[in-house]
Amino acid sequence: MNHRIRNQLLMLLDTLIILIAFSASFIIVDVPSVVFSINYWLSASIILFSYHLSSIYFKMNRKAWEYASVGELQNILKTLTVAILLNGSIQFILFSHIQYRVLFVTWVLMVLGIGGTRFLWRLKKESTFQHVKERKRTLIVGAGSAGTMIARQLLYNAQCELKPVLFVDDDPNKQQLDIFALPVPGGTSQIPELVKAFEIERIIIAIPSLERKKMKTIYESCLQANVKTQILPMIEDLVTGKLSVKELRDVSPEDLLGREQVKLQHELIESSIKGKTVLVTGAGGSIGSELCRQIIYFRPEKLVLLGHGENSIYHIYMELKEEAGETKILPVIADVQDLERMREVMQLFQPHQVYHAAAHKHVPLMEESPWEAVKNNTLGSLNTATAALENKVKSFVMISTDKAVNPTSVMGASKRLAEMLITHLNDRSNTSFTIVRFGNVLGSNGSVIPLFKKQIERGGPVTVTHPEMVRYFMTIPEASRLVLQAGSLSKGGETFVLDMGEPVKIVDLARNLISLSGYTQEEIAITYTGIRSGEKLYEELLNSDEIHEEQVYPKIYLGKATKIPLHEIEQFITQYHELDKDTLRDRLLELANRKTFPMEIVSTG
Repeated sequence: MNHRIRNQLLMLLDTLIILIAFSASFIIVDVPSVVFSINYWLSASIILFSYHLSSIYFKMNRKAWEYASVGELQNILKTLTVAILLNGSIQFILFSHIQYRVLFVTWVLMVLGIGGTRFLWRLKKESTFQHVKERKRTLIVGAGSAGTMIARQLLYNAQCELKPVLFVDDDPNKQQLDIFALPVPGGTSQIPELVKAFEIERIIIAIPSLERKKMKTIYESCLQANVKTQILPMIEDLVTGKLSVKELRDVSPEDLLGREQVKLQHELIESSIKGKTVLVTGAGGSIGSELCRQIIYFRPEKLVLLGHGENSIYHIYMELKEEAGETKILPVIADVQDLERMREVMQLFQPHQVYHAAAHKHVPLMEESPWEAVKNNTLGSLNTATAALENKVKSFVMISTDKAVNPTSVMGASKRLAEMLITHLNDRSNTSFTIVRFGNVLGSNGSVIPLFKKQIERGGPVTVTHPEMVRYFMTIPEASRLVLQAGSLSKGGETFVLDMGEPVKIVDLARNLISLSGYTQEEIAITYTGIRSGEKLYEELLNSDEIHEEQVYPKIYLGKATKIPLHEIEQFITQYHELDKDTLRDRLLELANRKTFPMEIVSTG
């Protein structure tokens, strides 16, 4: 039905309702003799005129009555009240008196008639939804503004596969009530029982602004239910229109970390970045690209995106170009293994600050190609740092890994040697060289989470190396923010270590991901493949010689720098390509694990 026909039908219907209401009001107030007199027809014409004039003013004809709610009811009441008041005023002018009782009864009957027909429209729409294809019974966690918003959307969206059945909410004032005819039988601790009692097939968490620790408790209740769980986007994204309530995302294991977002010292970071030229190596990688996203916020004059892979650099360049504002985004294809090219880049752009995130990081792959690990991670870091030193870069921040602590792998050892070289360079230059060390980041390229998700999508099994293997984890944005904060605290020569929280068992991550995807471990099995070459059961962030107990900033610790004579590393770098794989690996690990007296670093706190 098009807009014009719809409006004409509503106008005819309203006219009929008003005439019936007006006539009935005379009978109800016991003045039936007036009905159909000249005064009656004149008064009826006046009230019809008053109503249609008011309805135009309040845009009654533009309402989508199939979605009518309290707002539309208020609109009806305003329209009819103004119509009656206008009618009474005209009556007084023409007849010198007002039929108060008749007008009041007419108003009541019009509210019932016009309001009733409008809400019948909505009921008809609702009945249509009852006959759509079978939908998944859904529990909504949170009966606040976000929860009621999504419940309403799901109730009146015939294309959606989800059918809201109930809310749960920890607010005792909402429990045992009905909202949108959906019960609120209890709180979040009762989710597992309620899922069974109401035969729930899907859970939606609709309290996106809740603090992380409380959210973690809710996630754990959902895990016990073994039902696919999704979460509403941040309410800010909904309000600004970035995301729709339909765009639910799956709950991921990073949500289960329960880590509160770190509060940055923005002024300190801004003073080191704003209006300056910043260069990021490995800018197309997981950490490098997120660093660039965070750096843009602090408005550098230029941001140089340096990377070896043209596709990844192109993607981050196109993304940041939209958000850059006055910052110039400069993509550069270059290889950190090429010293002369790195010198050219540093000389061309004269960066004030360099974040070195380029690295080979896959432990098993580097075991098979140790020459590439040394060439990229050790020599590449030395090349980048040397070029920075020669061009008087003020600050150089190298991103390292927990695998560099007491390394047992080629990858960890190659990063450990890079750390030693960076520390040596700091002692003989005006450039501030700093190391920031942290563990695994969830969702990064090649991490276990994307692998687990693919295995679950294929129906399993999910492969875990060892039932006791544990790792430290943090999210990519948190790691990147802490890297920037550590860089702003640097005075030169420090090894900053990020607080990774409690270590997590890899097998627990796998179990959680299976449960959050709506499967049981009988449906998706977990198999153990054995520890791979170079891997540890657990990781360390500091060895015993490096530990400073105090934090210099929330979630940032300061380590101690361990040194070996520089000539030993330089000699190794000149000869490594001549060694066979086993000899190279042994020599690399021997150098990286060399124990000498540590040099104390003065705390920046």
